[in-house]
Amino acid sequence: MKKPVNKKNFRVVLIKPSHYDDDGYVIQWLRSTIPSNTLATVYGLIRDMVDRKVLGDDVDITIDAYDETNTRIPIKKIIQQIKAADGGFVGFIGVQSNQFPRTMDMATVMREAGIQVSIGGFHVSGCVAMLPKLPDDIQHAKDIGISLFIGEAEGRLDDMFKDAYAGQMKPVYNYLVDLPDINAAPTPFLPSEMLRRSMGSWTSFDAGRGCPFVCSFCTIINVQGRKSRRRTADDVEHILRENAAQGITRFVITDDNFARNRDWEPIFDRIIKLREEEGMDIRLTLQVDTMCHKIARFIEKAGRAGTNQVFIGLESISPDNLKAAGKKQNNIAEYRKLLLAWRKAGVITCAGYIIGFPADTPERIVRDIKTIKHELPVDLLLISYLTPLPGSADHKQMVENGEWIDPDMNKYDLNHVTSNHPTMTKEELEGAYKSAWETFYSPDHIETVIRRAFASRIGVSKTMFMTLWFGFCFKYEGLHPIEGGYLRRKRRRDRRPGLPLENPLIFYPRRLWEELCKNIKLLSLTIKYNRFLTKVKNDPEAANYMDEALTPIEPIGVKTKDDKEDLKTDLEQITTLSA
Repeated sequence: MKKPVNKKNFRVVLIKPSHYDDDGYVIQWLRSTIPSNTLATVYGLIRDMVDRKVLGDDVDITIDAYDETNTRIPIKKIIQQIKAADGGFVGFIGVQSNQFPRTMDMATVMREAGIQVSIGGFHVSGCVAMLPKLPDDIQHAKDIGISLFIGEAEGRLDDMFKDAYAGQMKPVYNYLVDLPDINAAPTPFLPSEMLRRSMGSWTSFDAGRGCPFVCSFCTIINVQGRKSRRRTADDVEHILRENAAQGITRFVITDDNFARNRDWEPIFDRIIKLREEEGMDIRLTLQVDTMCHKIARFIEKAGRAGTNQVFIGLESISPDNLKAAGKKQNNIAEYRKLLLAWRKAGVITCAGYIIGFPADTPERIVRDIKTIKHELPVDLLLISYLTPLPGSADHKQMVENGEWIDPDMNKYDLNHVTSNHPTMTKEELEGAYKSAWETFYSPDHIETVIRRAFASRIGVSKTMFMTLWFGFCFKYEGLHPIEGGYLRRKRRRDRRPGLPLENPLIFYPRRLWEELCKNIKLLSLTIKYNRFLTKVKNDPEAANYMDEALTPIEPIGVKTKDDKEDLKTDLEQITTLSA
């Protein structure tokens, strides 16, 4: 008779951190927005390691995963659980620059308790990729014994886990120069109980990595590279089926630019087959570039594959701004054609828009937003500051030039001024930013957006909800909409170190009053927007609504001969890199 094996337990805790608001409280919600793709990716990789028994037949690997945007991190409990196990570590994953201070605050407590800790994500990877030496914050992490994971995790975790099991994690695991092939790699996955803490009960995955463009503000190209690497259609089908089995059929494909995924068509064809032949109610949100409408069949198949929302990096309508950012692929004359093509497919469009380029002025910013309102049929505008994110070419150049950039990484959330503008003061830039949001999300324009949605037969109710959410998050929560959610949580004791712990007799009554006021305002806005919707639906001519933005007319911008030559060169480079 075979002698029973006494199993050991190795405990892995994955944490996707949030960051602090301006009052020093962790940004956390009862229901957050998009589940973390990095969390799903690493969770899926570790599931595969469990199946392969990488630490031996006598070792069970336990995985705990937390998304701090919707779950309080039980630091003391985590420390106790790992100490009670036969080994383990805490991995802070997908850490962005604005999340690094919060990560370090939690990681420091864990290191002081003797827990092994690793940190990975775009902040550490981007800094290593672009800077000649580690910034002080990352060097400090290394000095207190935190292991830095640089690059992507596919095929790289086995050795790290073995080191952690032996209690000897290396100071640095650097895989930047060796980008993995994600074809047939273990697929992203998160349990449904985690996914249902988001507002839409959806999940996210990357179908590919790498973007051929060279935008100077982008960090992704310097970490994930510019060559297309992608999952197979079989991989994508596996992701969809496994999630559908747990009741999740809404997906965000997080490719920085899905239109440049060389396998976009076989992936769409597979999803179309699942929808049209098997009746799977799949819905997708994509990120694409401004030239995707020139790819034959792309938008038509995106619509058939269930795409109901698309994010487009518009960034600016000023040619000099686009050229300054190295975004020469954005052809302004094509913007309306692009947006009308997506409307024809029944897809809601959300455009990223950046302010704070060197040529910007307060007057010009507001003028450009008004131009967008009247001339471009975009449903949602996601406005951000031009931010020198660590890992970007902009950040590298500013560091090399000795220019001032804000030392507090917590502010690098695209919603704060973090560098000097050549002509505007900080107050002027902040005022222009506020005016840009208020100009686009004015009540009269919201009614126009709803009318356009109704006439174009796209999701009118969803369009109304999204405009409400975006405007409300900025105006009443003071947060960028991508950090928004439902019912804000603030824990009195979860305040940034260095700030005073508030008296509970003051804190809790104020919090109750804050939430009451915000929810009354939200209800008021909802009633107002529903009146717009009712007004439109009751208008017998609503289906025939037409305005300048919906009219296919002559291009709204003219490119110079030099610009056209630059664009031609860029297109040739894109073709080469994508191959």
